[in-house]
Amino acid sequence: MALNRIYLDWNATAPLGARARAAMLDALRLPGNASSVHGEGRAARAAVDKARRQVAALVGSDPAHVIFTSGATEAANHVLTPDFLMGRAPLTAGHLYISAIEHLAIREGGRFDQGRLSQVPVSRDGIVDLAALEALLGSHDRNSGLPIVAVMLVNNETGIVQPVAEAAAMVHAHGGLMVVDAVQAVGRIPVDINTLDADFLILSSHKIGGPKGVGALVSRGEALMPKPLIRGGGQEKGHRSGTENFHAIVGFGAAAEAALDNLGQRSSALATLRDQLEQGMHQAAPDVIIHGVDVNRVCNTSFFTLPGLKSETGQIAFDLEGIALSAGSACSSGKVGESHVLTAMGHDPKLGALRISLGADTTNDDIAQALAAFAKIAARRKPAGEAA
Repeated sequence: MALNRIYLDWNATAPLGARARAAMLDALRLPGNASSVHGEGRAARAAVDKARRQVAALVGSDPAHVIFTSGATEAANHVLTPDFLMGRAPLTAGHLYISAIEHLAIREGGRFDQGRLSQVPVSRDGIVDLAALEALLGSHDRNSGLPIVAVMLVNNETGIVQPVAEAAAMVHAHGGLMVVDAVQAVGRIPVDINTLDADFLILSSHKIGGPKGVGALVSRGEALMPKPLIRGGGQEKGHRSGTENFHAIVGFGAAAEAALDNLGQRSSALATLRDQLEQGMHQAAPDVIIHGVDVNRVCNTSFFTLPGLKSETGQIAFDLEGIALSAGSACSSGKVGESHVLTAMGHDPKLGALRISLGADTTNDDIAQALAAFAKIAARRKPAGEAA
């Protein structure tokens, strides 16, 4: 008999939501290019503009400040650049400072070379060290240009919420720019670009039940903007050229609206399921380590270590039990390697960790099946210290 598969990897990608699917099917009936001036083109433009309003509402932004991209990675490469424009006047960012737990799309530094990139350490609890950030900003060479800082709002592996507003206050006191990866935050906690005091937010559609292949860079205003990464026909007000991925953008907008509508109720339900999961894991294996359990986390994420169980071994074992989960980020072409997040938190990366992330369709029965699999795997693992 085939296993009843349970999907617990929502941080990697969320299944396409019903509202997004319906919006995309309607959009598929529209033949026009959103840049065309005829009736069909205007209909497509109206649908894109609606999606822009929906995405803006999710993060408390003006729709005019939403730039659609092919995803969060492109948005990161767009905004992480030494070259900005203040109106038409060039402005230089001299150095990029990122937290040590950033996603690989940020860690690569965008259009900065590695000699102009510095990491900000985090505590053992996985919280960015604001004192270290202040010291780095204090020693920044102002003659090189302004500092630009990137700190994610929610870590994709641990689910830990970062003190972004406090970091932004420091950055702005030093005349810098604050970039926030909000990919794992939207739909799980309230996100407002103004409350966060962020200059730019990075978003991804497929993390909130929209289609893959579309994301957004959201700016606080339009006076100061990064030089375009992709040039051409001048779409997105010249910030991101290329014919819009119309059907995906429409789906992204619908998913954003659904995420905002369901935020409070969904968060409470997921927090209950996550707590139930973690209590059950502790009962089955008292030595399980749940990372970030003592600090503020989003409601759906549990990043845990079973001593004696390697990440890749654990991921395969759960998959054989019908449970889809991950060993940290799923954005490295299927590779399972050591977690840079664990390393940054001061843990031995060889310890290994697995991530369970819940979503809108997760049920009590799913948690029960996951715990049954967890108990079996925990019982047959190698004792700590033995070769796995």
